[in-house]
Amino acid sequence: METRRRSVVKAVVWNAMGLAVMTLVGLIATGSAAVGGALALINTAIGLTLYVIYERVWAGISWGRNG
Repeated sequence: METRRRSVVKAVVWNAMGLAVMTLVGLIATGSAAVGGALALINTAIGLTLYVIYERVWAGISWGRNG
């Protein structure tokens, strides 16, 4: 089983990459770094929260694990 710390670190790293991509997409879509960055931050905050919950739920499910 994964520790909570590992789940959180994985989520933070994944969302940092997503933040960079979404900032670029937001900038391209809106033409504004401020609006693009704000959209990216909101998306990242929501995504990080949901990802941590998702990982913790799956950490408690034994289906598909060897051993």
